[in-house]
Parts: sequence; structure tokens; C-alpha cells
Amino acid sequence: MSEETSPQVLIVGAGPAGLGLAIELGHRGVPCLLVERNNRVGYAPRAKTTNVRTCEHFRRWGIAHRLRAAAPLGIDHPSHVVFCTRLAGPGLARHENAMYCAPGRNPLYSEHAQWIPQYAVEDILRAHAESLPGVEIRFQCELLDLGQDAQGVTAVLRDLQHGRDVQVRAGYAVGADGARSSVRELIGTRMQGQYGLSRNLNIVFRAPGLAQAHRHGPAIMYWQINRDVPSLIGPMDRGDTWFFMPTQVDERLLASGVDARSLIARATGIDLSYEVLSSDEWVASRLLGDRYRKGRIFLVGDACHLHPPFGGYGMNMGIGDSVDLGWKLAATLQGWGGAGLLDSYEIERRPVHQWVLDEAVLNHSMLGNQLLADQIEAQDETGEQVRREVGQRILAAKMREFSTLGVVLGYQYVDSPIVVPDGSPAASRDFINYVPTSRPGALAPHAWLHDGSSLYDHFGQGFTLLASASASEKDIEAAAAQAEARRLPLTVIRPTEGGVANQYPARLTLIRPDQHVAWRGDAWPGSSVLEHVAGAAIPQGETR
Repeated sequence: MSEETSPQVLIVGAGPAGLGLAIELGHRGVPCLLVERNNRVGYAPRAKTTNVRTCEHFRRWGIAHRLRAAAPLGIDHPSHVVFCTRLAGPGLARHENAMYCAPGRNPLYSEHAQWIPQYAVEDILRAHAESLPGVEIRFQCELLDLGQDAQGVTAVLRDLQHGRDVQVRAGYAVGADGARSSVRELIGTRMQGQYGLSRNLNIVFRAPGLAQAHRHGPAIMYWQINRDVPSLIGPMDRGDTWFFMPTQVDERLLASGVDARSLIARATGIDLSYEVLSSDEWVASRLLGDRYRKGRIFLVGDACHLHPPFGGYGMNMGIGDSVDLGWKLAATLQGWGGAGLLDSYEIERRPVHQWVLDEAVLNHSMLGNQLLADQIEAQDETGEQVRREVGQRILAAKMREFSTLGVVLGYQYVDSPIVVPDGSPAASRDFINYVPTSRPGALAPHAWLHDGSSLYDHFGQGFTLLASASASEKDIEAAAAQAEARRLPLTVIRPTEGGVANQYPARLTLIRPDQHVAWRGDAWPGSSVLEHVAGAAIPQGETR
């Protein structure tokens, strides 16, 4: 077996979470090796919503414009979700601007969400990762074994293309290898919760003329509520490519074999020349890893949390994991992160995962199967009344799935050991209403500046000290000097816009590399705050 030179971080799995981590590390000058046993190609739709927060990370990485350009339907395509009995049948209700995909400036965020298939997102992430010095990606490279000692990790990798094994030494390893994670198995993490909430189908097909064959207008998703095939359907890509998702499918149908083309025709009520590109079964579950770390080995994304895909959280939450872990790994490897910094990864992310899992399961409990009603397709006054009543139920129940800015932007790292509390009360959870706050632990409030830029554009690669007009120059100088003395990267900004002042009432606000607030106050308390937020004030404890 040959041995190779050591990257600082080995990442297993080149999905969005693994690619996001490679980018986060690459931007911070940390050499990393990303290995993937497959070639990331195919028609499978997987995620289709890149949410507001993920798009803000794309902006921070300098590639948001590439995401916008790659949107196959165009960013102006209406992100409506239409509920109907079937494409050929009457409408029931609609949610407009679902997921906040509408372009234009919103004061609450710097980038709108996008409806774009995951494989297109992966193409953008992969190209950007490969452009960064220090990032190496190897496809058709499988992890065989992974061990660790006090100084680092040792991995055995198989080059599937050339049939040879190599040994790689790294400082840390991260499993971003999805629901069937081999890294998770190697470190003994157990997934706890409920497997098999439902069985569903993913079918991708080509259907020229389908968009013009119904009367519901352009949208990103159509929920078909009928007794034949309760399902979701919608445009996915150029070339008249659509996805079709029958939900909570009877196992007897799965056992008998699925004629995908006839199933689409039955569900839609439209008989066209459907060309099926792919068809596969997937199982909805609610599972959470009992731990995300063992020593120098970590888990991100689906490797440590799985939930139904209703709400569009999965891929986005995985990228959020990688951002949180990425800056902390970089800080630790570069010497300015404290011994306890990496312990905060699971402490911060687990409550976010639990909240999102709860939301996704609630959304899953109200699919087209549960919205059915007798006489829903009757062509008489009774049918019209039933459809009105079902429509009202939809508007009330499904807002939780399509209007979720409170979840996407409103999570706070309330109990984080690297956030300095100021005694202000934590906000109550609200899935729809996002109320910006500069309370420690919260996402730093966004604002548009008078020159047209986003406030976020002025944050530094490391920590940012946002100082108001009334902040003491001596305090600012002391903070900068103390940060320099401990090699902690710090950028000082003093925006003058009134809108910023209203969002940041303290004279000084310290913002982390991931754009969450670490501390705020009216006077600089000394270097102790830097020790705290960099993890140097807490003991290293996570070695299990």
C-alpha cells in the first residue's frame, strides 16, 4: 500500500455538505482532500430548493451569481405551489412565492432562494471547490478504513479506477457521506428515532407540452390530491424535464412493480408521450445521530440527521453544518481557535437539527393523502363546496411548509459555550415570522447600505467588530490590538446608516465568521471576550 502526503482535513462524500466544507476550508487556506466513491451525475431530483441562508453562503463564497445563472427555469419563474385535484382537474389553493424565491431586494436577507435541482448546485460547488488552492477532489475513491490517534487520523482509500489502495494521514476527518455513511459506522454513531414513516417514489420524466396542457399557470410544484395517485409534480430542468413524486405509496403497488408512465397519466389526467428517465423508491424517516463526533472525526449532513424532505431543509441544513464546522476546524488548525472550540459544533447544531426534524415531520403528516375528501372531484355543487373546504385547510396547514423564514433565519445558538450571553431573553420559536435581533447567538441582522451593498459584504473572513458612531475609539483600538496579539482575525467596520444602528443598538457587536453574533456591549471588556468566543475559555472535553 502506498502512502501519500497529508492534507489537514479529509472529507468523505462530495455531496453539497462535503463540497461546502471543502469550500469553507479552501477559502480559509486549509488544505483538504475530498473523496467520493461515485461520479456525481444523474437525473435524481433530490433537493430542489436552495434556501435563503444557503444562498447567502454562496454570496459569501463569491458564487451566488453562478447559482442564479444556472437556475434552469430562470430566476423569474414564479415559485408558486399549486394544489389541485390533478393537473387536468380543478384548482384547490396556491401558496405564492414559496420558499422566498422571488428576486429583488428584501431587507431581511441578502440573497433570495432558488428553485434549482441539486445536481446543478453540486456542479457549481464542485467547480468552485476545484478552483481553490489546497482543495483536492478525487472521484471513484472509496474509504475502506479510518483510524485515529492523538495527532491525527489515518485513512485507507481505494482508487476504484486504478484498483489500488493508498494510505492518507490527516489532522481531522469529516463524514459527509450521506444516509448510508460509512464514517458513521466506523465511529459507532447510532441513528435514533423512527425509520419508515412512509414509502414514496421519485420519478423523473420528459414530457414536451405538459406545461401547456393544464390551466393552473406556471409554478414550481403542483400537489395532486385525488384517490388514484396522491402526488407532487413539477418542472425540474430544461428540455421539458419534470419530477413526479407519489407519496405514502401502498407497499402492494411497490411489490407488484410500477408502470411509471401509466402512473403519471393516471395522476395528471393528461395522456402525453411521457419518457421516463429514472424511477426509484425512497423512505421517509426521522433519525438523529447519538453523537456527531469521535475524537478527530466528525459527521455533517445526512450522515448524522435524516428527515422527510417537506420544507426543503435537508441539503441546506447539511451546508449549514459544514459552515459551522469549517470555520472552527480552520481556527483550530491555524492556532487561534481554543482547545474547546470544536466541542461547540454539536452543541450548536443539534438543537437546530431537532427543530427542523420536528418541522419536517409535521409537514409530512399533512400530505395529499391526508388532504383527501369524499366528492373532491365531483362535478357538481357538492364537489365545489368540498374543494373550497379543502382549499381552506391547505392554506392554513401548508403555510408551515412554504413560509418558513422563521426557521431558515431565526435559529439561535442559545446554549453555545462560545457565545457570551447578555441576559436578554431568547425569542420564542416561530416558523414563519423572522424577527432580526443582534442578541448573542442569533444571526447578525441584515441591512442594505446606501451604496447598494449588503452589510454582510463588509464582514471579514474571521470575526467582525461592528462599531456604532458612539463607540469609544479606545475600545476599538484595544479590541484590535488584543485580537492581533492572539492572532485572531478581526475586521472593524463602522457603518453609518440609520437602519444598521436600529438593528444593532449596542455600541459594539462582535460577529463570528459564520455571521452569528458572538458578543455585544457598550464597552469593550478586555481580551477575555476573545478567549471566550474562540473556545479558549472552555476545556477540551469531546474525545469519546
